[in-house]
Amino acid sequence: MRRPHHRKKFVRREDTAKHRINEKIVAPEIRLVLEGEEPKVISVKEALVMADKADLDLVEISPKANPPVCKMLDYKKFLYNQKKKQKELKAKQSKVVIKEIRYGPNTDDHDFNFKLAHAKKFLEEGSKLKAYVFFRGRTIVFKDRGEILLLRLAQELEEYGVVEQMPKLEGKRMTIMINSKKK
Repeated sequence: MRRPHHRKKFVRREDTAKHRINEKIVAPEIRLVLEGEEPKVISVKEALVMADKADLDLVEISPKANPPVCKMLDYKKFLYNQKKKQKELKAKQSKVVIKEIRYGPNTDDHDFNFKLAHAKKFLEEGSKLKAYVFFRGRTIVFKDRGEILLLRLAQELEEYGVVEQMPKLEGKRMTIMINSKKK
């Protein structure tokens, strides 16, 4: 049975790719889920007639089930609510910002304290901190100084953040990762 022409709604192609609706449902039988009723197995033709009478669309919710599970609902409203839920989930996800601070192996106290103040600010904002000592040329012989510097930094930032990764030498730089305690 064809649907009345006046009911035809505009549905974008990419939206219909996600779900089979109405005449696009290929299974001979489906499990129809209705509000407040037990799911029942009926033919697609019967379900389409019921959906037509209720002025709703027949939407295949889980096509891999045997028989496929379908619901009668307003498809446009269904898509709208799905997009709204996805937006809410995306908004709840927090983006991790990684701030970097660079030291040299022979950094003096004044520079250390100046950069320490920035590090505190970054961690208070809730950012992740990646501090590293960069070894230029022959300064690589001061690996222990670099490690002491980073451990001192971690100790100074104890109340602002948690050390995620201890000092680790990667090529010409020794890195430490500190995660903010503020969430």
